[in-house]
Amino acid sequence: MADGTVIKPDLDFVKGVIDGGGESLKKCYQCATCTVVCNVTPDQNPFPRKEMVWAQWGLKEKFMGNPDVWLCHQCNDCTVYCPRGAKPGEVLGAIRKQSIKQYSAPAFLVNLVNNKALSWLIFLVPAVLLGVILSADGAFFPAEEEIKFSFFASTLTIQLVFVPALTFGFAVGIMGVMKFWADMKKAARVTSGNLGGSISATATEILSHIKFKSCGVSADRFTAHFLVLYSFIALGIATGIGVLYIDILHIESPFSLTGTGFPVKIFGAVGAAGLLLGAFLMMSNRFKNAEKVGSGSYFDWLLITIIGVIAVSGILSWLTRIAGLAPVAYSVYFIHLVFVLSLFVYLPYSKLAHLFYRSAAICFIKYSGREKR
Repeated sequence: MADGTVIKPDLDFVKGVIDGGGESLKKCYQCATCTVVCNVTPDQNPFPRKEMVWAQWGLKEKFMGNPDVWLCHQCNDCTVYCPRGAKPGEVLGAIRKQSIKQYSAPAFLVNLVNNKALSWLIFLVPAVLLGVILSADGAFFPAEEEIKFSFFASTLTIQLVFVPALTFGFAVGIMGVMKFWADMKKAARVTSGNLGGSISATATEILSHIKFKSCGVSADRFTAHFLVLYSFIALGIATGIGVLYIDILHIESPFSLTGTGFPVKIFGAVGAAGLLLGAFLMMSNRFKNAEKVGSGSYFDWLLITIIGVIAVSGILSWLTRIAGLAPVAYSVYFIHLVFVLSLFVYLPYSKLAHLFYRSAAICFIKYSGREKR
């Protein structure tokens, strides 16, 4: 008699997937329609059918070092054509959330960001922390008649708070990716490859957003994600120019509408407008396709909310400053700083962590040679 295979399901993993937005998981009856209609899945080792099986059986170990979970761009073609309403796109999104929890540390921050009941605490903590720091710096409604945000929060204070926060976010993300990469190599039994060429090809694919163009039902997600990506790049350039002017060239007013500070305003205005439009399109797409694919999980909306508030508060703080409304301008600017700080600190724990893990997954299939096969 042949030896049997013993399966040890991880029920906590199944519960985590269901609670994380994959409540339709149990509806799947393995017809493989999802895999057939997906335009992103590779011919070799296709998804998401196998991931749906593993998730139903609680085979958590199968997702260790599995790049396919991250190759999914949640186009939701699979969800629309699923005859059972199992919503594979939403389920894979919930599985990715579990993957982020697996590779990120410390655990209490992972649990905080993933717990809907504690959503109020996500923003209260950075608000209190920032409030204490700015109070010690003598901020909050400066007495000067001219409205300058540097009166409210000095450049040095901003740098001492936000640079370490962003560094922390990237450090945790990079450490998680290193563990993920090691697991992928172990699972695929890959020992070597063209890492430099793979990174270059991955950067080209991400910057072009070419995979989003393969989506059918949610093809308009391309515009929203494209806008958000390049808006953040524009805002990063604006910040970089500001640091150059203030810290290196020692120009006191680099943010004027004329003169040497004009490039900062150009990149800042374009970035803010693009970010606002991108966030609006993301929300619009969610509502428009809600009946077919669902409106998204708490995890999805948390990131959309942070991006939306950053865009709106950034624009409003500038407009109220121009209008001379000091109390309103400084209040809105404080809200803006709180949400930017939240974005930085929670970067490796929120849905934005796909910046790390999806990039690593795309790079790995190129590095391993699987994409060519």
